[in-house]
Amino acid sequence: MLHRLLLIPLLLVTACSLFDSSAPTISQQALLKQIEAKADMLILDVRTPGEFREGHIPGAYSIDHLEIASRIKEIEAYRNKPVVVYCYSGMRAGMVESYLLEHGFTKVQHLEGDWSAWKANGQPTE
Repeated sequence: MLHRLLLIPLLLVTACSLFDSSAPTISQQALLKQIEAKADMLILDVRTPGEFREGHIPGAYSIDHLEIASRIKEIEAYRNKPVVVYCYSGMRAGMVESYLLEHGFTKVQHLEGDWSAWKANGQPTE
């Protein structure tokens, strides 16, 4: 039993490191400025379609993290443009960021705090 308890934190650390995309972060305020400036960028929400329908960042595009491989052609135009990725808390976004970086996307960024912080801070939603 003790061995199992000691193994759980190790598995959690290992799982998190597997999805560490090394993508730089973007603050909520910086993203808001980019939205207001109508910057040529993609805000990619990788939560489920149901989560997306319940609310999302204005202008965000929805691709469930489980579908990124089959739908990557939809976002090819942003291969060399900023792509800001978010999910609810960061794990799914990290997986997608790694995938995008591995497939030649050059300006991938992670939204600090993801959707949970965006919503908690009362930022605009659609």
